Amino acid sequence: MLGDTLADTLIAEARAAGVILATAESCTGGLLSGAITEVAGASDVFDRGFVTYSNSAKQDMLGVLPATLEEVGAVSEDVAREMALGAIANSGAGLAVAITGVAGPGGSAAKPEGRVCFAIARRGSYAWAETQDFGALGRAGVRAAAVTHALGLLRGALARETA
Repeated sequence: MLGDTLADTLIAEARAAGVILATAESCTGGLLSGAITEVAGASDVFDRGFVTYSNSAKQDMLGVLPATLEEVGAVSEDVAREMALGAIANSGAGLAVAITGVAGPGGSAAKPEGRVCFAIARRGSYAWAETQDFGALGRAGVRAAAVTHALGLLRGALARETA
């Protein structure tokens, strides 16, 4: 499974920190949740994953605002941030990551293949977002890179939490 070593480490670190995790995924379609739940004992720290591939699912399940989607589009840091905050609001998690992007093939000049926006949200504390341009790695390559990056973001957030 994608990111096994990182996922194993993430689960151990979340368990040690006593932090419950959630995911909100669009372009990865559940691959991140799958990588996390591939680890035995993940149920100790993984509450749920939201697969919100369509804009209506982002709105219905995570509370992403229609105005945000209209103004900046689904592939944006603003939408990623709202997705992460929605995952926190609609779960028992203390830490959530969101992923939205263009896996390909294709894209546009403004939002090329390989552009993926991520956000991390912490219950009662913060939400921040960033954009990564992985390039035209092909659909599977972009999705795998996004999963690996998201696992790293969660680990980094946990490290800051316990520092």
